[in-house]
Amino acid sequence: QVQLVESGGGLVQVGGSLRLSCTTSGRTFSRYTWGWFRQAPGKEREFVGRINWTTGNTNYADSVKGRFTISRDNAKNTMYLRMNSLKPEDTAVYYCAAKGISGDYYYASNYDTWGQGTQVTVSS
Repeated sequence: QVQLVESGGGLVQVGGSLRLSCTTSGRTFSRYTWGWFRQAPGKEREFVGRINWTTGNTNYADSVKGRFTISRDNAKNTMYLRMNSLKPEDTAVYYCAAKGISGDYYYASNYDTWGQGTQVTVSS
């Protein structure tokens, strides 16, 4: 069974940057959309952004637009989330996920493959 594996989380100060990575464990697989979600304590999991694996087109939540950038390396089957100008409210567990062509990319329930999550903590 294919799983996704995140890495790159950690502790960073306000205004700092981090880059998260997401790659597959096991065999290479194909999905239409790869996405990033996050979940803070006591809150629901929320959409951060996504990338169309074929075209490279991206979409972002308003809360991260202009600060976060998603990219991918097809050869490495890896997706990245570059996070700049980090704020305390960005503190959360970040998850990567993948889905097929059907269903809105905004909703976590439409994704069928998930990583285990990586903690990002922004200290003020």
